Amino acid sequence: MRREFSDAIEKIALEDEKIIFITGDLGYNALENLQKKLGSRFINAGVAEQNMVGMAAGLAYKGFKVFCYSIAPFVVYRCLEQFRNDVCLHNLPVFLVGNGGGYGYGIMGSSHHAIEDLAALSSLQNVKCWIPAFADEVENTLNQIVKEAKPTYLRLGAGKNTPNNLENWESLKLIYHAENALATIVALGPVANNMVSALTIAGMTENINLLTALHLPLELNNKALDLFRNSKNILVVEEHVSIGGLAQQLSVKLLENNISPQKFISLRAEGYPDGTYGDQNFHQTQSGLDQQNIINVLNSFK
Repeated sequence: MRREFSDAIEKIALEDEKIIFITGDLGYNALENLQKKLGSRFINAGVAEQNMVGMAAGLAYKGFKVFCYSIAPFVVYRCLEQFRNDVCLHNLPVFLVGNGGGYGYGIMGSSHHAIEDLAALSSLQNVKCWIPAFADEVENTLNQIVKEAKPTYLRLGAGKNTPNNLENWESLKLIYHAENALATIVALGPVANNMVSALTIAGMTENINLLTALHLPLELNNKALDLFRNSKNILVVEEHVSIGGLAQQLSVKLLENNISPQKFISLRAEGYPDGTYGDQNFHQTQSGLDQQNIINVLNSFK
């Protein structure tokens, strides 16, 4: 999604002189167009994420809207205190952008993975975390982030375009809908592409409800609540730990509304079960987020 992100930022920034873009010395072969077009509004803060966010907070306090870009673990964990204290508690328009969420940086190991980022950030005051599942959602997401002008985290990954789109319901996007569906599935982020592939191979796109979570904290409108209320089986798929992630946030919302499914399954990032590292597919497979395991779970609903 880096190219879609870069193109969209260029368009937005050229229309709004209050946009400033700061990179933590990352984004090569992806952000050169921004450096050229934005001039002095493109800043390389170097490998100094805490300073980057502190600088962004100061600029935002003076009326600018500031994007801070790095890979997900660097822009989240290294400067969590600065984002919490300088940005969130003052409700300033600083937008963290983390590329390669989840296991996106694969073989580089746990220091380069972000599987607890949404738990860390969606719990902070005034923050909204956006997690596009598909590449063609990036531009609209960025427009919404700039419009809302509040503390934000945007988690990017690698995804295809939306296969189908019926409706947007608060935090959720309805992709497939079926009467008397075998299950309702909610996917978070680009791992939704694995879900779509599994449904297609299993021939189940017409008898499953599939939604993607657009952002956290999770909000459910009446249409979404009715869908869950009429679902015996619920499956959550996310490249993130379940604690503080989509599974936990959804389960709390369901319990608050007296909704108790017959079966609730959470497929999530399982960390490093055998202490080894590989590419993103390797870690997804170890966590049961791969296409074949998803098909096995889908078959259990028949």
